[in-house]
Formats: sequence, structure tokens, C-alpha cells
Amino acid sequence: MNNLFFSFVITTIAGLSTMLGTLSIFFKHEKKLKIISFSLIFSSSVMIFISIFDLIPNSFKYLFKYYEFIPCIIIITIFIFFGFLFIYFIKHIINIEEGLYKVGIISMIALIIHNIPEGIITFLTTTKDFKLGISLSISIALHNIPEGISIFVPLYFSGKNKNKAFLYTFIAGFSELFGAIIAYIFLLKLVNEYFFSFSFAVTAGIMLYITSYELIPNAIKLCNKKLLILYFILGIIIMTLSKLII
Repeated sequence: MNNLFFSFVITTIAGLSTMLGTLSIFFKHEKKLKIISFSLIFSSSVMIFISIFDLIPNSFKYLFKYYEFIPCIIIITIFIFFGFLFIYFIKHIINIEEGLYKVGIISMIALIIHNIPEGIITFLTTTKDFKLGISLSISIALHNIPEGISIFVPLYFSGKNKNKAFLYTFIAGFSELFGAIIAYIFLLKLVNEYFFSFSFAVTAGIMLYITSYELIPNAIKLCNKKLLILYFILGIIIMTLSKLII
């Protein structure tokens, strides 16, 4: 019973590390454009890194148990494309004008979809291997911080209700616990390799769409390209180091 309790706690902490992204509020407002551009491009580099070196390989790993190499590639490509289509339709369904506010909302939706299966994995891993669960949760917490920034900063600086920026960032992080609850209730009945493979690849498609059509284009409007490249490389370096350390 204690193991289950700590599994919930660890998953919740990993998810709510997203809220650390709200600390960007303490930067001086005269540096608003630099904060926004850095946040957008840094978050995009993190999302690309996670998609290419984490989500897609893990999707392949689970699917490769059942199919040969080529069928796996085809199926995962379809899943990724499904993620593209999903967020494309979501983007056009929600009646919000273009700009930072829409970027924040779309990022929140994408991260909720990403955090639910992530919460399931963290919970299941921790119940079976506590040390491995701790290691996994630290890794998740590290990449949840810039993901939180990708939600909070656009919403906060969009000029809309600033309280919503905190609330929506919290909801995205808290969805990780929702994943743990799903794992606890259904466990092995519904959560299997197919579920993980599908959710990982779809999330990768969503993140790649957001970086290509939302984060990077909006960042380019606010800052010079040389500085954006520097921010992007910084994000890749930090994620690579975290991958090597954890």
C-alpha cells in the first residue's frame, strides 16, 4: 500500500514541476520580448528533442514486439501524422485569435495529451521498481519545466487574464496524476504496449506540429534569428546533458 502511495506522490511531483515554468514571471518586464522569444524557442528545442530521442524510439520499442521493422516505421508514421491532424483540427476548432494566447492554449492541450500516458508510465514503473521510478520522475521533471514555460509565458504575456496562465499551467501538470489514476483503476486491462506506442507517436506528432507552426514562427517575429539559434542550441545541450546524467 505504501508503494502505491509513493507512486502517486512521485508522479504528482513530476507533473507539477511544470509549475516551475511560472517562475519566469519574476523577470523584469522590460525584457518581455526576450523572455517570450527565449521561452518559445527553448521549449521548441525541448519538444523536438523529446519527440526524436524519447517518444518516437519508445513508440517503436513497444510496437517492435509485434511487428517487423518496416511495418513499425509505417504504423508509427501514421500515428505521427494522426497527431498532426489532431492538433490541426483542434487549432481551427477553438475560436481564439492568432497570437501568444492561442500558442499557450494549444501547448496546454498538447501537454495534457502527453502527460497522461507519461503519468501512467511513471506510476506503473514506480510500483514495480521504486529506484527506477525516482530516476524516471527526475527526468520527466526536468523536461516538464520548459514545457510549463511554453504554456505559461505565452498566456501570461498575451494580455489576457493572467490568473488563467497559472491555472492552465497547473492543469497541464496535474494531468500527470490523472494518468496515474487511470493506471491504478485499469492497470493491465487497458494499458498495454499498443496504447503506449500509439500515445507516444501521436504526442510526437502533436509536439512537432506545435514547434513547426506555432512556437518557432512566433519566436521569429520577436527576436533576431542568430539569437534564436543560440537559444535553440542551448535547449538541445541541456536536454542532452540531462539525458546523459539521468
